[in-house]
Amino acid sequence: MPYGLTAEILARSQFAFTVSFHIIFPAFSIGLASFLAVLNAQWLRTGDETYRLLFDYWKKIFAVAFGMGVVSGIVMSYQFGTNWSVFSDKTGPVLGPLMAYEILSAFFLEAGFLGIMLFGREKVGNGLHMFATAVVAVGTLMSATWILSVNSWMHTPAGYSINEVGQFVPEDWWAIVFNPSFPYRLVHMTLAAYLTTAFVVAGVAGWHFLRGTAGAPTRRMFSMALWMAVIVTPMQIVAGDFHGLNTLEHQPAKIMAMEGHYDSHPEGAPLILFGIPNSEEKRIDYAVQIPKLSSLILKHDLNAPLDGLDTIPEADQPPVAIVFWSFRVMIAIGFAMLGIGLWGLVQRVRGKLFHDRWLHRAAFVMGPMGFVAVLAGWITTEVGRQPFTVYGMLRTSDSLAPIAAPAVAASLIAFIVVYFFVFGAGTYYILRMMAKVPGTVRLGLNDGPIRTAGTTPVQQTPNRTNPAE
Repeated sequence: MPYGLTAEILARSQFAFTVSFHIIFPAFSIGLASFLAVLNAQWLRTGDETYRLLFDYWKKIFAVAFGMGVVSGIVMSYQFGTNWSVFSDKTGPVLGPLMAYEILSAFFLEAGFLGIMLFGREKVGNGLHMFATAVVAVGTLMSATWILSVNSWMHTPAGYSINEVGQFVPEDWWAIVFNPSFPYRLVHMTLAAYLTTAFVVAGVAGWHFLRGTAGAPTRRMFSMALWMAVIVTPMQIVAGDFHGLNTLEHQPAKIMAMEGHYDSHPEGAPLILFGIPNSEEKRIDYAVQIPKLSSLILKHDLNAPLDGLDTIPEADQPPVAIVFWSFRVMIAIGFAMLGIGLWGLVQRVRGKLFHDRWLHRAAFVMGPMGFVAVLAGWITTEVGRQPFTVYGMLRTSDSLAPIAAPAVAASLIAFIVVYFFVFGAGTYYILRMMAKVPGTVRLGLNDGPIRTAGTTPVQQTPNRTNPAE
């Protein structure tokens, strides 16, 4: 293959491409399923029709996102059986049952009750419909639990032995499922899903505020989304700190790459805010840094020594530039989310939450940023594990099937074409649904903005200025 594109590089690129498409849909559907459960419960508790209008609006978007997530996930199992069949053979005794548990206990649960949630209210009654909605929400969380257990085991393998043919075989299922990084990564990913959904909801609301089509449902979902932002973002920052400390213990090379520490710092390491990783000279060029702050964050001691990549064999070092920048993208978006949440809190107290057009613009711009943060975090996690598939035990180069580079290239090109066509069309359809005014279908109106005899959109319901909404 030209340009040094080996079968391994192409296979890794193919898996990175497909998993990047896949992860954005579960990140959205996990949070949206819980949001739907809250909306339905609030409608049953209060009788406020606004909650039901929002439930009917978002459930259609959830159905499309859920379906796209399922379809995009199927392709990954194909790659496990082709490009990465050696990996599947060696780890199958451990990871195979965990994947099966996800299907049996989570996916079937979601799929079994999804139809009732989407279409069954008038047929089964409000009580059973609420139960089905809650089960779908729980099912999405259970699915994430099993998948993250699988992935976390690849980062911090535990509870296994290796048999005579080189396979990982289970010795202690409790240690396998609840491996050292699993609890931290589960909390971190779940909160990320909730924040991703919250900012999508806030972004859609911001769009309708700016268009002048914001009625009571739009105001309600904007208020709920910003409550989620201001409450959950600080929790995510704390969870991220604990996750980082766990990673420092079990995957120090990843932390070194994230921090840009090519060299060890025996008397306190600086926090490098920005810079350009120089892999040739093993340094960060044009570094903007705060002395000793990295030691304070990671060791809670300004003068604590921190090892650098000079203590790791070069063959075992992850690609620093990718990990360094993806980590900073994730952190920057996280603090931007916190800023939006605090901004909304101030405007709520001032009674201007629904009238600050700059806040609405900011919410609209931040709408897709949760997906960017999830992808950046996933890149940090997965690229930071290289050059291993099972950290410290199984190299990526030893996990690849004996396949030819042209065959992988052909399938990669096919995936790119099909994915952009299919998922591009699906994403466009979701955006079209989001552009509709929340509540118009339930009111028996058309799906476009409510208009007067002219062409200017008007409010669908009277303005409400209650800052506590």
